[in-house]
Amino acid sequence: MKRLRLGTRGSKLAQWQAQAVAQRLRDNYPDLQVEIVIVKTVGDKILDVALSRIGDKGLFTTELEKALIDGDIDIAVHSLKDLPSQLEEGLKLAAVLEREHPGDVLISRAGLKYRELPEGSVLGTSSLRRTAQIKAIRPDLQVVDIRGNVETRIKKMEEQQLDGIILAYAGVKRLGLEQWITDPLTFEVMLPATGQGIIAIETRDPDAQISGLLEAINHKETYIEMQAERAFLNRLEGGCQVPIGSLAKSSGNSLELQGLVASLDGTKIIRDSVTASDPDPVQLGLELAERMLAAGAEDILNSIRNMGD
Repeated sequence: MKRLRLGTRGSKLAQWQAQAVAQRLRDNYPDLQVEIVIVKTVGDKILDVALSRIGDKGLFTTELEKALIDGDIDIAVHSLKDLPSQLEEGLKLAAVLEREHPGDVLISRAGLKYRELPEGSVLGTSSLRRTAQIKAIRPDLQVVDIRGNVETRIKKMEEQQLDGIILAYAGVKRLGLEQWITDPLTFEVMLPATGQGIIAIETRDPDAQISGLLEAINHKETYIEMQAERAFLNRLEGGCQVPIGSLAKSSGNSLELQGLVASLDGTKIIRDSVTASDPDPVQLGLELAERMLAAGAEDILNSIRNMGD
């Protein structure tokens, strides 16, 4: 194969991620020509409506997946957390790059830590997962919806005089904006979204030639973590706009998986973890999901799903 078409969204962060994948491929296959193809998604076009109001299924991925199925591109590069827990038929996740630190961070306009924010402070986020966890620990804070890329959100924070915003560390770091971070949030305070910090590469299934190329850049430990987290999310039938968090950590032959399900107001939280040696990551994800559903997560999720009825 001499030429490969890589599809990506057009944001600065998405293009950074696409370039990272392209460079890994060029490093391993010096004769391979990698062409980056920009594909605009629904999520890129609708910027003035809260994500929770327009739905999240494929919001940042559907057009990329269509281009992949139609043969307009050979691979699609995603932020893994944007992908629905179930892929379209005929597609698969063939590889992931090594995970960046998956946590969230606070950017405070006054340079404060999370616990130093005065009562009544206003934080911006577009994530119901973050909102629920903010309300669980700091019910005194106000949360407003804020969308856009990392730089846009920082600009909106200043223009709207917000006290702070919550963002994923990975995106902030990849854009070279770490100087804005005032408090890296611990996982006890803010469990991340499924797949946060992971760059994923999607292909047609089957496509043995492309999959073979990608084997050289696939980070195996991160891939195992991805499998566990996505199995957990899939069993809970969750998406970006349901307050679900998960985090897997692979170390040697051991795999730990943490999970969280919260009510929208943060008053009810089910949190648990499982650890296994030489595990099947998918089975471990399903095991944790079943435990949490039985412990009350099912009631929380049903109440959220029935809110629109």
